[in-house]
Amino acid sequence: MQEIEHNIQVACVNYFRYQFPNLLIYAVPNGGQRNAVVAAKLKAEGAMAGVADLVIVTKDRHIYVEMKTPKGKQTHKQVEFEKHVKALGHHYHVCHS
Repeated sequence: MQEIEHNIQVACVNYFRYQFPNLLIYAVPNGGQRNAVVAAKLKAEGAMAGVADLVIVTKDRHIYVEMKTPKGKQTHKQVEFEKHVKALGHHYHVCHS
């Protein structure tokens, strides 16, 4: 994750937790540098490309949030994940700032 994207995500998570302490928000650590052995283990455990950066859980829904820099664009895998999530009736948002 780029440093700018990281800083945006940290700020958003902190704000959300302050504003909505009774709801859940958590990160999906899907990116980063990994060697082949660790990558294979994570994939076997269920990790998959394109999963949103954050998941928000409320009483009646799941909301998936992809964090991007102001000019950032989704990858093909992220677009596929978005389509799948929406087809299942969940919410998905791309946050640029």
